Amino acid sequence: MTTLIFSIFNSLIIFFWILLIFFPKKRLTISIINYPYIPVLLGFGYIYFMFLTFNGEGANIFEADFSSLNGILDLFLNATPESAAAGWLHYLAFDFWMGAWILKNSKKILIPHIFIILPLLFTFILGPVGVITYVIISKVYLLKNK
Repeated sequence: MTTLIFSIFNSLIIFFWILLIFFPKKRLTISIINYPYIPVLLGFGYIYFMFLTFNGEGANIFEADFSSLNGILDLFLNATPESAAAGWLHYLAFDFWMGAWILKNSKKILIPHIFIILPLLFTFILGPVGVITYVIISKVYLLKNK
């Protein structure tokens, strides 16, 4: 059951990224960038998988040392399938949140969609690299169009 639930979340997010990248003007796309429906949905999956990690196996998140690289490494090395799924949904939720913000912000400042396809793809695949790419593109676009 855990694998199925993970697969559903992991597959669904691709559909929503396709909406952001290729169908930015559709009503559904506009709806999902105006309210964080998708990150909230992923958040429920995150909570589900985090709940499953409290069965005593693997690293205890409440005893984790987040202040050191070794502490983070220990979390990864002692991950269970459920904690790895929770971690992955965490990434998916926040990357999508940023992708939705990029699309919403680019519409607000009137950047043609063609210029944000690459930042959206980078955000989907590389998270912060996409956000940085968008910030650079938006600043250049705004300076050029003053």
